[in-house]
Amino acid sequence: MSFSVRKIDEEKGRGIFADCKIQKKDTIFEEDPFVSCQFSWNKLYKYMACDYCMKSLETAEEMCRRLSNDPDIELPLHMFPQPIDIVVCDGCQEVYCSVECRDLAAKLYHHLLCRANGLIDIDGLNQLDQTWREMHYPPETATINIIVRLIAMYKQADDKEEFSQILNEFCRNTTNEACPSISHQLLGDQFADKLVVLREQVVQLIGDEGLHGWLNMEGFKHLFALFGQNQQGVGSSSISQWHNSLSEQEQNDPAVVRIYTKLDKEAGEFLNCEGAALYKLQSKCNHSCKPNAEIRFDHGTHRLTLKAIEDIEADEEICISYLNECQLESGRHTRQKILMENYLFFCDCPWCEAQSLDPDITSEEEDSSEESDMSDSSSIEMYRRIDNI
Repeated sequence: MSFSVRKIDEEKGRGIFADCKIQKKDTIFEEDPFVSCQFSWNKLYKYMACDYCMKSLETAEEMCRRLSNDPDIELPLHMFPQPIDIVVCDGCQEVYCSVECRDLAAKLYHHLLCRANGLIDIDGLNQLDQTWREMHYPPETATINIIVRLIAMYKQADDKEEFSQILNEFCRNTTNEACPSISHQLLGDQFADKLVVLREQVVQLIGDEGLHGWLNMEGFKHLFALFGQNQQGVGSSSISQWHNSLSEQEQNDPAVVRIYTKLDKEAGEFLNCEGAALYKLQSKCNHSCKPNAEIRFDHGTHRLTLKAIEDIEADEEICISYLNECQLESGRHTRQKILMENYLFFCDCPWCEAQSLDPDITSEEEDSSEESDMSDSSSIEMYRRIDNI
């Protein structure tokens, strides 16, 4: 291994450090998640993905036709499309990309959640999902179903003590002060008080026996904060897999550019099967506004790859960005504001320190950018247009 996890201090906790020099573009590690789940709106509007690994279950051409609302579109340079094998759960018809994924899901969580086994109230599960969607509109950043899946995993776990220890690793940096702030951020001003409703529906659905207080009110807030501070967004797309298979010259082919222009017009940012996941190792990566590594999903599943985007010297901390590309280009004050609101920490990375004398104001340009974000209603309308409802 070219890295190790080291403790930094009491306030910052742990980080990942290079044990030897890592070259730019090197793969630092790959990791499957502890738990993952597709977003609710994303699944509702026919982004068909494996219930276990989130692999897209449409061919690139099928996905392109659906997203562009053009049933006749043909992908250029798409000579040998790979067929998509779809495996279903015999009991409830949930879909998977392989027998292996179906069996892993059954072993880890799906035995409890499968409607055919009669161990859970399916109407209650659907109602919980609807309640969540009424509180949390696209673009999505979380899903209540990942908490349900986590609890199902605990109930099906052979070694519940080991499971609890892993979960406690994620809880280590989740303070009592963080809980109301994180849950408020996930739900927003209008629905922050509805955490009680969500907790009641989860308890009614799956019960709280033997769950060590996770589903009392304080424990439920901790679960929300745990995901808010540790979860990683996941995106998979057969279109992206097709595009990545092309050479750089082919990617710049006018026919390929026209396809992406059309997709951008019709689907905007909603191009992927999207969800959230918890990763034991990746969650220990700290943030920098000048990161030296980035997270990728090169396998078209929830399997994460951490790649170096700069040369990294031995004993240098390996940092990713918690901000998107547009946010990284903002001024220091805007970056600090976003990080404090979403992750509850003040960034003291070298780039922020270098800009410490900059005025603490948000520029008109950045204000304009924030105001132009898609509203809840327009985001849902985009999903509906893609779905051709």
